[in-house]
Amino acid sequence: MTAARLHYEDYGLGQRFPLGPKTVMADEIIAFATEFDPQPMHLSEEAGKASILGGLSASGWHTSAMFMRMMIDSYLLSSASEGAPGIEYMQWRKPVLAGDVLSGQSIVEEARILRSRPHLGIVTLKHELQNQRGELVLTSRNAIMMRRRNPEEVAA
Repeated sequence: MTAARLHYEDYGLGQRFPLGPKTVMADEIIAFATEFDPQPMHLSEEAGKASILGGLSASGWHTSAMFMRMMIDSYLLSSASEGAPGIEYMQWRKPVLAGDVLSGQSIVEEARILRSRPHLGIVTLKHELQNQRGELVLTSRNAIMMRRRNPEEVAA
């Protein structure tokens, strides 16, 4: 099983990882909002329609959590990830409404070995999620620390 894991060396510049699809259900929007972001537009269709969002809308934080799950399912669970030092940016571009189907991709933009910890590399990815109409709903960029397959090799 370890041999099948994605290590730093497996993340080439420009490589793309598919995300989703994920259908956003009204009951999960309400459940997330009830616990974490109980604003009216996230709790009822009527309040959502009365807002600028146009309907029952997932919280941006809920959209981010769904995006994280898509990354986990696509490539992170099968990787030698050591976590992330943070997020460069996360933008919620359009409302995510009940019934939307989200999909997208993560694209490797940079990769480098850490001088201070040569057994690790940093892989920086740009992420994009669209709804079923092809509208961009989320963009993000972050670095992930990945173990190297052969950490005993010294970087040139």
